Amino acid sequence: MPVKFNIVERGNPSNREAPKKFYPSIQASGRVTTREMAEMAAQRSTLSTMDMMAAIESFMAIIPEQLSKGNIVELGDFGSFWLRTSADGAESVEEVRSAQITSIMPRFIPGKVFKHILDGIDFVKGVVTSTPTED
Repeated sequence: MPVKFNIVERGNPSNREAPKKFYPSIQASGRVTTREMAEMAAQRSTLSTMDMMAAIESFMAIIPEQLSKGNIVELGDFGSFWLRTSADGAESVEEVRSAQITSIMPRFIPGKVFKHILDGIDFVKGVVTSTPTED
């Protein structure tokens, strides 16, 4: 099934005088809940939907817990989760403090199987939209 994308007109935030350009923007085709994922996974395994829900809930608790300990969470061919930070710089090594960290973001690097599936996505053009202008 192809993935739909819209065409969005956007300005350059670092140069408001630059001409706007058009970009493809993925259009979600729906949502899949945790329960729906558990039902799909249960159909592919010997676990019941409730057992699969418990396994998924455990993973959803374990992954951020392990990231908060500074670990990279490897999930085989699916991929890996790790943390990335943004921080303010210091003038010297001695001045660097944890308080300089301004944000922390989870990141995901897809594994080989995951990438292979993503490489096979077909796209279909949708509608043209534009971003709201700021006055």
